[in-house]
Amino acid sequence: MVRDVRFVTKVEAQKRPLTRWENLMAHLNRRDLGLFVLRAGTGAVLAAHGTQKLLGWFGGGGVEGTAAAMEHMGFTPGRESAVAAGLGEAGGGVLLALGLATPAAGAAAAGAMAGAVAVHAPAGFFAQSGGYEYPAFLGFAAAAIGLAGPGRYSLDHAMGHHFDQPWTVALAFTGCALAAAGVLSKRSKAQAPAESADEAPV
Repeated sequence: MVRDVRFVTKVEAQKRPLTRWENLMAHLNRRDLGLFVLRAGTGAVLAAHGTQKLLGWFGGGGVEGTAAAMEHMGFTPGRESAVAAGLGEAGGGVLLALGLATPAAGAAAAGAMAGAVAVHAPAGFFAQSGGYEYPAFLGFAAAAIGLAGPGRYSLDHAMGHHFDQPWTVALAFTGCALAAAGVLSKRSKAQAPAESADEAPV
């Protein structure tokens, strides 16, 4: 008869050797394992999007194609905006997946997603109508990982958390928040004259 590990008491465990499954569960930390899965999944998605922008992989436009798109969306100069967005997504995604410099990685990815949210916001929330649901989710996930830390199964943990200190969390998120606010403010000012011209009576 198969016994559920949850119902094995401490007294019973002391009377007999642990099974292989019980031993595995005793050494695995579910919180750290969950963080690893979340980091790997979120980081991989972000990295894939970033390489579309930077390298043209997975059907992306590369730097030149993304630069033209960025200009059209109001981010100027287009090339620099494309490189910054691509690095935020690809670099932040790879670092998140590895669990290296996690606060900076999470903040950079969240900052890049803030720009994507601004672009999609006029279409509403849900992705099916072109809304900002998807980039918002990626941004929140990246920020949450950056704030919570990478967990035990990460390069940061293996390196003694040299790049995962309270001051790096504060510096990374403050810096990325200010940078994102500046970029979005510049975009908003650039779009204002065009919107005024569209609304002017003919």
